[in-house]
Amino acid sequence: MSEHDEAQVRAEVRAWLEANWNPEYGLIEWRTKLIESGWGAPHWPKQWYGRDLPVAMNAVVDEEFARVGAVGVAKAGIRTLAAATILAHGTDFHKEKFLRRILTGEDTWCQLFSEPGSGSDMAGAVTRADRRGNQWVINGQKVWTTSAHKAHWGLLLARANWDVPKHKGLAYFVLDMKQPGVQVHPLKQMNGHASFNQVFFTDAIVEPEMMVCDVGDGWTVATTTLMHERRGADGLRSWATGSDRKGRIYEEERAEVATTMEPYKWYPQRAGRVDLVLARARETGKIDDPVVRQEIAKLLIMSKTAEWTARRARAAQEQGRPQGPEGSLGKLVSSHVARQAARVHTYITGADALLRGKDSPMEGVIAEILVSVPATSIAGGTDEIQRNIISERVLKMPKEPSVDTDKPFRDVPRNIVSTS
Repeated sequence: MSEHDEAQVRAEVRAWLEANWNPEYGLIEWRTKLIESGWGAPHWPKQWYGRDLPVAMNAVVDEEFARVGAVGVAKAGIRTLAAATILAHGTDFHKEKFLRRILTGEDTWCQLFSEPGSGSDMAGAVTRADRRGNQWVINGQKVWTTSAHKAHWGLLLARANWDVPKHKGLAYFVLDMKQPGVQVHPLKQMNGHASFNQVFFTDAIVEPEMMVCDVGDGWTVATTTLMHERRGADGLRSWATGSDRKGRIYEEERAEVATTMEPYKWYPQRAGRVDLVLARARETGKIDDPVVRQEIAKLLIMSKTAEWTARRARAAQEQGRPQGPEGSLGKLVSSHVARQAARVHTYITGADALLRGKDSPMEGVIAEILVSVPATSIAGGTDEIQRNIISERVLKMPKEPSVDTDKPFRDVPRNIVSTS
């Protein structure tokens, strides 16, 4: 990205904002205008609401939006994974039907991958996709599904062929979450939130045009979704927060954050809240404790190193290079950072870190950090899965022995009722 190109893009987006931005627009009205201009997702293809700009230019555009306080397109949540997956693998029908409404925020999405019986072995999915006439009929169960109780659409990985090895029998669908054959039951978490759900499918229907890939290619498409999910765990993503500015659009944005984005409000605590550490240490006087200072220094070094790794991944992406090991490295490092942050918060706060309520440290935020951090080592692929990926694909070590890689999935022993 040359300085000339950056200056040109900056001038163009600044001129467009000066001519078009008005905080009295409605949120959807403004986002529709933004999408039509291509400035909402400038790195997307021109054919699909973008400007074909390098990814590096997104930062320039974001800076100009922030300068005037302009609201952007809907970016947070599973919808970003849906958009990335549809752009990479979807048909023109999928792009026409879904991409615009993803950017406006009118549609909410969830990711239907994890199952009770297969844990982190995503390829071990046993939710069935059976072809009946011209439709696919879905039966089975998913779990840990964030926002399923609010979602209009789900990214579904299901088994369509039981007579081939597990990675080759999967199909990937877009599923209507509001149909009668889908039941969603929230799961109460130990941090008091209920972001996750278990989802049951009983003869749920997927029309043939909602199939994203051929049977057997589901694993490839799912890998794309996970790649973007892990890239998002690299520590540079920020979750949606509403502005306190005055104007109709800000009021509607705050309402969106309070409803659609509500399931994600504890995610900063899940990451450990490194940003609170120094202020808390000074406030409590623990900044003068040499042992605590050492632990804080360790945390800040880990956090900054993770940020540099993430920026390296961003730089590679901006240069058009394929995703390297940084996604899994960043995901694994984020777990270590979060755990160290929880440890430091405990050193700083002591036994009071366990308290919740108005009289507790930061009105319970510290306690919420401690009970939320373990989720970082599970969501988006466990630490163990990331270590396997790094050892096999980065360090080129031999794969772990597997007893089910080459045999038909129907013949793989598992704790599941008959699949016939």
